[in-house]
Amino acid sequence: MAATELTVQNATWDGLDIVYTAANADGNYFTNNGKTVLLVKNGSGGDITVTTDSQVNSNQGYDNDEDAVIGAGDTNSVGSFNKNRFNDSDGYVQVTYSSVTSITVAAVNVYPG
Repeated sequence: MAATELTVQNATWDGLDIVYTAANADGNYFTNNGKTVLLVKNGSGGDITVTTDSQVNSNQGYDNDEDAVIGAGDTNSVGSFNKNRFNDSDGYVQVTYSSVTSITVAAVNVYPG
């Protein structure tokens, strides 16, 4: 199985009925305009880690991936994502999860206009 794309949902002044999808065991990716966040619902009984793949290494050559811990039963946002740091050559942000059991996610453009 390969990572799957999340369709970015656009927030509006009238609100947004967010649609969540099951997190993919091989990760997800989504387009990023610098104002996109990843919403993560952790319906499991344990904490999970969401890792965002940095496309830029530090000036000492270390990987600059970002980890976010989402507590059991919590819904949190991850991001927004700096385009220069997190967008790959196709304009996608790549994320992986330490577990996908009972994990749902949504990519939301928080400032579409």
